[in-house]
Amino acid sequence: MNKQLEHEPKSCWEIFKDEEHQQGMDDLAARYIDFLTRCKTERETIKYVEEKLIEAGFEDYLGADQCFRSFRDKTIFIARKGKKPLSQGFRLVGAHADTPRLDLKQHPLYEDLGMSMAKTHYYGGIRKYQWLARPLAMHGVVVKADGTKVDVVIGEDPNDPVLSILDLLPHLAYKQVEKKVTDAFEAEKLNILMGHSLSFSKGEQDEADGNDTPSVKRKVLELLNEKYDIVEEDLFSAEMHIVPAGPARYVGLDKSIVGGYGQDDRSCVFLSLEAFLNAPEPEHAQIVLFYDKEEVGSEGSTGAKSLFFEYCLEDLIDAWEPNAKMSRVMMAGKALSTDVHAAIDPDYQDVHEKLNSAYLGYGPCFCKFTGHRGKVGANDAHPEFVAWLRNILSDAGAPWQMAELGKVDLGGGGTVAKFLALYGMDVIDFGPPVLSMHSPFELTSKADLYATELAFRTFLKN
Repeated sequence: MNKQLEHEPKSCWEIFKDEEHQQGMDDLAARYIDFLTRCKTERETIKYVEEKLIEAGFEDYLGADQCFRSFRDKTIFIARKGKKPLSQGFRLVGAHADTPRLDLKQHPLYEDLGMSMAKTHYYGGIRKYQWLARPLAMHGVVVKADGTKVDVVIGEDPNDPVLSILDLLPHLAYKQVEKKVTDAFEAEKLNILMGHSLSFSKGEQDEADGNDTPSVKRKVLELLNEKYDIVEEDLFSAEMHIVPAGPARYVGLDKSIVGGYGQDDRSCVFLSLEAFLNAPEPEHAQIVLFYDKEEVGSEGSTGAKSLFFEYCLEDLIDAWEPNAKMSRVMMAGKALSTDVHAAIDPDYQDVHEKLNSAYLGYGPCFCKFTGHRGKVGANDAHPEFVAWLRNILSDAGAPWQMAELGKVDLGGGGTVAKFLALYGMDVIDFGPPVLSMHSPFELTSKADLYATELAFRTFLKN
């Protein structure tokens, strides 16, 4: 009996070295770059997903054999009927569509020193200094008093201006550089430069106050009104996000890496959707869930803590198997909480424990447990489920690796897995490794993206 006693991970570049795989890898990466470039907010992401589903023949009503339901334009439930009844379980892939960013405050605009500025409140775990002195764009939606929705995108068209946050010159930063990073970069100073030229006209309030002073803030409001027919009060009922401007790009002379904003966790949204659309006629029912608010604790009506999933599954059971009990359906399910993992960084190896780290180019990563320090706040996958996953991926020739998030006492993190585990289903975190996670320019390997789509597809079909 010839058994390999040691587990030796192999690079995906070696596994997928033939021409057919290389072409498939390139094609997937090209579609992915287009997706990242187009989808920089959760609303834009869900809209993209809806368009792809409708194009593939899915119906916007739970009950059809291929169906979906979106909610508030920020979360979506997608399902495909399997050969076996729901009571025998389902295969669920969950990911989140939100990503760290800056949001405009509800009363953002002011002027100072001849410049028009906008106040922000950061969303999720950003490192503040990474957002200074770089081109930024504004994406969002404004809802006017009459209920009209206006989509806003400024800074993406090559003819558009971009926005930016000012930074302090090194000549005057001697005190700043001596501070802790958390103290040196203050959230209230993440203000957006919106404009500099003057408006000499007077608005209604200026007329009432007898004010005829030229205003840079008024100039910005005039430009917004001219392009989007909105006024300052409309910003009270708006969601305006500040994100990095410009397209996703290939990185490296060999174009082996994809660089772009929001790959945590839109990489898993994209790859889950690709896999789902490539895995028809399954044995078990397939469910795909794209959540909002993961980066701020999965709160609210569109986060994983909401009852949206339950409501959708309840309607699905009524349509597909009316006599089935939801508890039994839930407990028979198997799920992947598809979220990215931290790849070990050549320059910061000291925060990782190498034997249990994720390596770029070695395929998607299982994270058996999340949480921090003593596994606090963790989902901890059962070994029976891990063994089943190992087996189906091995049979499909899909590479994978196993890791945890850094050294035990240096931090940690969480995902939506623990919220799915509440229902009794088997669930584990699984996704591609990422470098520079939560930065405005995250990095993933083309080989890992290709391997992850294969792994997701394999799971959905088994």
